[in-house]
Amino acid sequence: MRVLVTGGAGYIGSVVAGQLVAAGHDVTVLDDLSTGFADAVPPGATFVRGTLRDCAAEVLADGIEAVLHFAAKSLVGESVANPAKYWSNNLGGTISLLEAMREIGVRTIVFSSTAAVYGEPERTPILETDPTRPTSPYGASKIAVDTTLTEYCRLHGFGAVSLRYFNVAGAYEGAEDRWVGERHHPETHLIPNVLAATDARPVQIFGDDYPTPDGTCVRDYIHVTDLADAHLRALGAARAGEHRIYNLGNGTGFSVREVIEVCREVTGIDIAAEVGPRRPGDPAVLVASSAKIQSELGWRASRDLRTMAADAWRFTQARSPQ
Repeated sequence: MRVLVTGGAGYIGSVVAGQLVAAGHDVTVLDDLSTGFADAVPPGATFVRGTLRDCAAEVLADGIEAVLHFAAKSLVGESVANPAKYWSNNLGGTISLLEAMREIGVRTIVFSSTAAVYGEPERTPILETDPTRPTSPYGASKIAVDTTLTEYCRLHGFGAVSLRYFNVAGAYEGAEDRWVGERHHPETHLIPNVLAATDARPVQIFGDDYPTPDGTCVRDYIHVTDLADAHLRALGAARAGEHRIYNLGNGTGFSVREVIEVCREVTGIDIAAEVGPRRPGDPAVLVASSAKIQSELGWRASRDLRTMAADAWRFTQARSPQ
């Protein structure tokens, strides 16, 4: 199948693109490199540098049969400070993509959504049927795209799948021994920040008085390779006129202290940490139910927290000067 991966030079998009190539698909990556890296595009994929508004129609016209859509801005804090940027990029850019797909006749899309659409949940594990009450423009822009996809399925016969995932971690060893991992600027994810901590710059624990077993927040983590597998399954599950939505997670969750301790064990380093005040709006526990995708597509998370931390550490070491 000829597949377009938007945002395919980013962390998750590049791993999915690599697995698509490995599965025998003809892959084109479209990315403006505003947050991605050209060297993350997997060997065997065609790379086009550009935006959805400027290049999507031309790329789609070259025989593309399906789209996996990762191109988006994704920093919660930035979205609060500059919401127009997020509405323009995440919703406006997606509408440009969908219109180009409609005009050219491409009807299959897998969308990279987020657990941020749920906001502060009433219960855990979170189900796909639970209320969507995003607390940031980032989350709001993602639920707006989901609503748009539902309409394109109803009106234009699209087949769409939205994958709502929680905390993605780990790294992927692709072709030619190339490790692909997290290189965000700024880095907001816990595991890479833990691995980068020093005595002079300890990792921050935002609150240790939550109603959890060790007082720190509990979050659902999923290995990026497991996540990529879910996208390939979703690609095969898209059906004309249907918009399917699935949560992805491990179903249990790990506390901040548990993550730090596992990283200490993996690295053999007594990673420094310090406790600070809570961040406003941080729920005590965020854990997904993946029962629906397990039942319908046979997917489940298979890699544990230790594997996530170990692979992230291998990526960190592979990029460190020798």
